[in-house]
Amino acid sequence: MKALTVDVICQTIAAWIRQGDFAGSGRLPSERNLSEQFSTTRITLREALGQLESQGLIYRELRRGWFISPPRLVYNPLHRSHFHAMAQRQGRAAQTEVLDAQRVNASRKLAENLGIAEGSDVFRIRRLRRIDGRAVLYVEHYLNPAWFPGLLEFDLTQSLTDLYVNHYNIRYGRVRFTMLPGPLPAFAAPTLKVAAGSPALFITRINRDQHDRIIDCDYEYWRYDALCVDVEA
Repeated sequence: MKALTVDVICQTIAAWIRQGDFAGSGRLPSERNLSEQFSTTRITLREALGQLESQGLIYRELRRGWFISPPRLVYNPLHRSHFHAMAQRQGRAAQTEVLDAQRVNASRKLAENLGIAEGSDVFRIRRLRRIDGRAVLYVEHYLNPAWFPGLLEFDLTQSLTDLYVNHYNIRYGRVRFTMLPGPLPAFAAPTLKVAAGSPALFITRINRDQHDRIIDCDYEYWRYDALCVDVEA
């Protein structure tokens, strides 16, 4: 009986979404209201909502509730385009918030990625990126200061790609990508308004410039339901 109830709830909410019942706010009624509408328990309702979330129809934000999932952002690693331009091409609005920017010492793994000695001085820029107002990406940029003197003094909400070109005459060359699904770490989860351990896509990007020098390394933590990786080789 419980399985049938969950199935009925899923079908009903999915039909409401298709009909545009929540198109105005994009937000579902509270769990309490939905439980009363379906005359069911919170446990059963959450099971149904979890199934709809796994299907990509809805998503949850901590302390805010459930929302209709917008289209995923299409991401092609072979296209050397920055975040805002990528979003704009797809008719989406991108926003960037700088969480902090400072000098730190390179860990062993980071030093290996940047081709420098462990403990070397590096720039670390941590940013939160939104699509249409929704937080979808927490990213840590690590830069070799040798190539970017004074960079921390700039407005770092702007595209680093453009900043490199306009102020340092540095353009991206080769790049190495590593993509792994996994649990969202505790340090990234709060900014994305999800619980630590939620499904995520972790992308490591090691960039070289036009002279084939390793210039930076990015650690990207994406909400798993926000991104579609599409590559044509």
